[in-house]
Amino acid sequence: MSVAQQRKSTVDETLQSIRNIVETEGVTRPALAQVLARVQDLAARPELWSEGDYPPPEAGERQARYLIAEDPDQTYALYLNVMRPGKRIPPHNHTTWACVAGVSGIEYNDVYRRTDDGSRPGFGTLAHSHTVEVGPGTGIALLPDDIHSVEIRGDDVIRHLHMYGRALETLTERLSFDLEQGTCQVMQVGVQTRR
Repeated sequence: MSVAQQRKSTVDETLQSIRNIVETEGVTRPALAQVLARVQDLAARPELWSEGDYPPPEAGERQARYLIAEDPDQTYALYLNVMRPGKRIPPHNHTTWACVAGVSGIEYNDVYRRTDDGSRPGFGTLAHSHTVEVGPGTGIALLPDDIHSVEIRGDDVIRHLHMYGRALETLTERLSFDLEQGTCQVMQVGVQTRR
């Protein structure tokens, strides 16, 4: 069996397991802990996520995002993010659940809690809660309203799997927060997904 066939088979089995968890238990922290464990199992197979199949971003670019799988209705979407040091994504929510697991390298996730009530459009204040270092063998699970930022430090390109309840391209209500200004706005999808 080729690597591509192994990857497809393994991803298909994993996504079916994830669907079963979410459809049976709902979107809760305990359910997402189980989902994250499945994504971590996928990430623990680095031969499926090689540079030969998923090259790093071009010189001058910080991120390449590859769509690995998504359901026909654009739910249960799995991506591989390949990012260079210096990549920063400001604090944001997802409006769907998300689980991130490390294949190689460290992604620093700062997790925040919102300190305003969300009633004023364009206004949003946050307080830092904690930092999660996502690397091989570790991950982070986020509920739809959880807020985190991402930073890639050091010298190495990182590879991480990102699993979402809905495809990124459908998430038109996500908010991005400016910590200094105390503001928020709808977040653009950013990097074009490679299919």
